[in-house]
Amino acid sequence: MKAVRAALLALALGAASGLALSADPAKFAGPTVAATVEQPRSFGHVLGDVLTQRVLLELADRPLEPSALPAPGRIDLWLERRTARIETDARGRRWLVVDYQLINAPRALSAIALPALRIATASGPTLALPAWPVSIAPLTPPEAFGRGDLQPLRPDRPVAALPTDAIERQLRLSLAALLAVLLAWLAWWAWRNALEARRLPFAQAWRELKRIDDPGSAQAWRVVHRALNTSAGHVVHGASLPRLLAEAPHLRPLQARLEDFYRESTRRFFAGNADAAETGPPYPLKPLCRALRDAEKRHRA
Repeated sequence: MKAVRAALLALALGAASGLALSADPAKFAGPTVAATVEQPRSFGHVLGDVLTQRVLLELADRPLEPSALPAPGRIDLWLERRTARIETDARGRRWLVVDYQLINAPRALSAIALPALRIATASGPTLALPAWPVSIAPLTPPEAFGRGDLQPLRPDRPVAALPTDAIERQLRLSLAALLAVLLAWLAWWAWRNALEARRLPFAQAWRELKRIDDPGSAQAWRVVHRALNTSAGHVVHGASLPRLLAEAPHLRPLQARLEDFYRESTRRFFAGNADAAETGPPYPLKPLCRALRDAEKRHRA
C-alpha cells in the first residue's frame, strides 16, 4: 500500500511538473537547441545529497539571457528543486545553476532521473536539457548481515573510567579540614563550658551545691545567696529583687520562684524559728539553682 501511494504521488508530482513546464507553449515557440550541460555524477547518491546541473548560457560565443528561471519546489517523490541562480566562472562565462536535493531514501538501490528542462531565452533559441538518470541508495541495508560484528544490535560500549586520584585527594583534604574544624569547635566548646563553670556565678554555685550532702543546710543557702549577689554586683534581698530582675531580664521567668526563695530565706534565718524551718518540708533549692544556671547559660549563648 505504501508503494502504491508513493507511485501515485510520484506520478502526480511528475504530471504537475510537466504541466508547469508546458503551461505556456508560446514561450517555447522559437527553435530549440541542445544545451551545454555539466551533469552531476550518476551514482552514489543518498538521502540529503544535492545534485547540481550547470547550463551554459551561451550559443556560438553569443550570450543568452533566460526569460525565466526554473521554479523551485518538489519535483517528485525523490527530488526537490532549489532556487536556481546564475554564476560566472573564471573565464567570464555565465552558467545557470540548478540544484536538486534528494529528500527520500529508497529501500534498495534504485534509479531515478533529474527531469528534462526547456529554458526559453529572451533573444535566442530555447535550450533543451534531457532527463539525467542517477542511482540512489538506502542509508542502511534493510536487514543486518548477522555475521561477525555486523549484528542488528551492538552491545553497550563500556565507558572508560575517569581518573579520580585528584578528586579523591581533594576529598581527603576536605574531610581532614572538616574534622579539624569540628575538633577545634569541640575543644572550644569544652573550654568555654569549663571556663563558664569556674567564672559564671550560678554555674559555680551549681557545682558547689552538688558537692553539699544536705541541700537544705545553711551552707547550701549561702551558696545560692552568694551567686545571686555576684550576678547582681550588689547584695540582693527580697526588697531589692525588682532591681535585680530589671538589670537581668533573663531571670524574669523565675521571678515567682526567687520571691519564694527570699521569703523562705527570711523565715529560716531571720524569723527566729529555726526548728520549724528544719522540721518543715525541704525547700527545692537545687532545682532553683539549676534553673538559674540554665537561664544564665542561655543568656550567655
